[in-house]
Amino acid sequence: MKIEQEIVVPAPKAEVWKFFHDVPSVVECLPGAEITEQDDEGNYRGQLATKLGPIAIKFEGKATVVFDENASQVTIHGTGVDRKGGSRGEITVVGDISDTDAGTHVGIKSDVTLSGSAAQFGRTGLINDISQRMLGEFATCVETKLNATPETAARTVAPEPQGISIILRSLWARLRRLIAPRRSRAATERTGQDSDQRERE
Repeated sequence: MKIEQEIVVPAPKAEVWKFFHDVPSVVECLPGAEITEQDDEGNYRGQLATKLGPIAIKFEGKATVVFDENASQVTIHGTGVDRKGGSRGEITVVGDISDTDAGTHVGIKSDVTLSGSAAQFGRTGLINDISQRMLGEFATCVETKLNATPETAARTVAPEPQGISIILRSLWARLRRLIAPRRSRAATERTGQDSDQRERE
């Protein structure tokens, strides 16, 4: 499953790029994520806990982080397993950072593979919707950290995963996207009918 996302952080590119090198601080802005081990070679062990409706999932695994200084690009590859539910996940994330008039643009391309009970959510598209909302929370957290004092930045973390409320908001967003074209077609049909009526009169 491929997911493409983007955010704009209202801060200079140099500050954002420097922040992304501070991987523990970045992880603090990812809802449900935690680092448990790390080394000097860009290898990390940790966990990512989330709730997909009634299903609580905690992926435990490892990830590598590689920075391309010339291209201002970061690549993350991670694998994990939910030991309780039996789900497995693998993800590769490529983030490209560039200047914009509004600050710093971060383009994110993710390739996600899920198996087990978590895979059903990927098939319905909910993983995409939820990841968009998590990315919004991530962007808010990053902006807050960059604009805060060191003491406040250290206390700033992403909110806990909301589970069912995220599912409901995602479902509502998908429903609105389905309804909007139908409303547009209905409005067009009414306009055409009114026009025909005026011509007959």
